[in-house]
Amino acid sequence: MVLNYLWAIFFLVAFVIALFQLIFFNDTEIFQKLVASTFDNAKLGFEISLGLTGVMTLWLGLMKVGEKGGVVAILARLVGPFFHRLFPELPNNHPVFGSILMNFSANMLGLDNAATPLGLKAMKEMQELNPDKETASNAQIMFLVLNTSGLTIIPISIMVFRAQLGAADPSDIFIPILLATFFATVVGLIAVALYQRINLFDKVIMAYLGSLLLLIGGLMYYFSIIPQEQVSVISTVASNVILFSIIISFIGLALLRKVNVYEAFIEGAKEGFTVAITIIPYLVAILVAIGVFRTSGALDMLVNGIAYAISLTGMNTDFVPALPVAFMKPLSGSGARGLMVEAMTNYGADSFVGRMASVFQGSTETTFYILAVYFGSVGVRKSRYALTCGLLADFAGVIAAIFIAYMFFH
Repeated sequence: MVLNYLWAIFFLVAFVIALFQLIFFNDTEIFQKLVASTFDNAKLGFEISLGLTGVMTLWLGLMKVGEKGGVVAILARLVGPFFHRLFPELPNNHPVFGSILMNFSANMLGLDNAATPLGLKAMKEMQELNPDKETASNAQIMFLVLNTSGLTIIPISIMVFRAQLGAADPSDIFIPILLATFFATVVGLIAVALYQRINLFDKVIMAYLGSLLLLIGGLMYYFSIIPQEQVSVISTVASNVILFSIIISFIGLALLRKVNVYEAFIEGAKEGFTVAITIIPYLVAILVAIGVFRTSGALDMLVNGIAYAISLTGMNTDFVPALPVAFMKPLSGSGARGLMVEAMTNYGADSFVGRMASVFQGSTETTFYILAVYFGSVGVRKSRYALTCGLLADFAGVIAAIFIAYMFFH
């Protein structure tokens, strides 16, 4: 229901602001721009869906090979004790735990193209266990919110953009993004746990979270002692070696178990094509709404209003020019990426605003996109408190990003 009202509000606010500009500022082109935006974003939504078709066909085909070869079951047993406490409704050692782990791993490595189909696979498996097919289950909400918190260990794409735009040290945002996404993930986890009455002080949960914290701390230490110019190279190589090793392990174990890997791949690939087509209406709907909201100038007004309010408190406002990235990221990943590039182009990749925009880009996820695509792919219409918890995680990531960026760069 929340997404329903927000979707309508995007259009209504855009209309009111555009009408105001037409009447009081004689902007006769504003409605033409709004209409053009609807067509452009509808086309963009369709093109993104088509782009996802190939990737999803590939990865859901590989996941089917992994299932039949037994790798997914092994992963499910590995994380079962932890995930069973976070997702108590899911049966012990169910294959969905392997899909969830694969999705989280791809997100942490910054491999967005691999993460989406793996996430949709997990969502579909959880939907099969969902007694009310139109209402999000507790497990689906927990999974989605942890996705929207966007825990990222290696932000490859952001470092690449910074390198292209002339940053002296493209990887200097690595630790700030890691810290900001960690805070976002913790807040998202706590928010959902409160709704679902999950005991986060359970010794198993604490053990797994402690191990994750040690891993993140170790990576932070390692990347802080190696030459800065090597950080981007090592992280890129490591991510892709890990990714391709997963593919080989899927195929290798399946061959050992005498699985027909080609037929298994084709079986899973057919599912990927179907899912990619299913999400087109949901993706078009959310992108068009976001497009008119941005084109009307509503986003700029929101940022300027916040800047004015902050200035009244006497606080430093140097981060404000980067705020559009923070506001756009939950709405549109490509839109936020464009604003990040724009900020680095106008202010410099190594300026405080350029770095702040990069940290904002990496500190949260595309919450509305994930809600629309993940729930839309399985026909869930009632998202319950998923959006509330997802936005709380985003807000925590943004606040953490501001404090951390001042600590590192100001």
